[in-house]
Amino acid sequence: MLLNDKTILVTGGTGSFGRMFIQKVLKSNVKKVIVFSRDELKQYEMAQEFTDPRIRFFIGDVRDKERLYRAFEGVDIVIHAAALKHVGACEYNPFEAVKTNIHGAQNIIEAAIDMGVEKVIALSTDKAASPINLYGATKLASDKLFVAGNSYVGDKKTRFSVVRYGNVVGSRGSVVPFFKKLVADGASELPITDERMTRFWITLDQGVQFVIDSLSRMSGGEIFVPKIPSMKMTDLAEAIAPGIKIKIIGIRPGEKLHEAMITEDDARRTIEFDDYYIIAPEFPWWNREVSSHGNKLTDGFSYVSNLNREWLTVEELKGLIK
Repeated sequence: MLLNDKTILVTGGTGSFGRMFIQKVLKSNVKKVIVFSRDELKQYEMAQEFTDPRIRFFIGDVRDKERLYRAFEGVDIVIHAAALKHVGACEYNPFEAVKTNIHGAQNIIEAAIDMGVEKVIALSTDKAASPINLYGATKLASDKLFVAGNSYVGDKKTRFSVVRYGNVVGSRGSVVPFFKKLVADGASELPITDERMTRFWITLDQGVQFVIDSLSRMSGGEIFVPKIPSMKMTDLAEAIAPGIKIKIIGIRPGEKLHEAMITEDDARRTIEFDDYYIIAPEFPWWNREVSSHGNKLTDGFSYVSNLNREWLTVEELKGLIK
């Protein structure tokens, strides 16, 4: 098995993804799991819940390259989940977003190569495809850094890939807990920025499993994109509070009507498989045999939330939210 006797480090490991990922990999014969994050309270709380002796907790920030060098010693696999992710916060604090999401990515790459990490997967977002906000722009830059990082390894064994997906059901800071809190507080209406708005949707468990699957598939330089359903934001409100009134508040700065995961330009070097896509790197050494197992996309293809072939119904959304 891929994870057997491996030491894995997760940046941002106390977040929603990190907690689910660690819970899942501890069921394997993994040697050690390192939770790397900067919040000591969240680490303390997580340590009360996760008592497996294979877990280690490291305080640190991806902005601090020296700390990453110490943390990466003896590590086989790194999952890079740490980021500043709130669109509004990144717009208001742009320098901080650049330091964490871009400079932090470079630090991860350099530390991983120098310390002999075998595989690194960086988590991305649909907002990195044709970005219109700073968060998306920093994640696009991060994606390109991780893909290009493979050109810096020389004769080292390190390989970098990216996983890109959409909104995660129930993750911290997402719209689902926000809507639920409004309803619990007695709200008579839910705010929707635009009734036409659509989003890609994935469960936390699906996202974690896709990352694990991508670890076994990666050669280095790929951006892995799962095939996931879309939903209308008005349907989400109906699933959370049937019959509730909708208040249209207008699109906020940096917000799109619809999200994309594969642009028309990216599609020219994208390979389609049964349940996922690979945006292939343009390195001459990349394993071209992978493409023989998939299908090339037609000219003009794009993977956009409002043009998706798969949609979540209100009833399906209710099931996911529960």
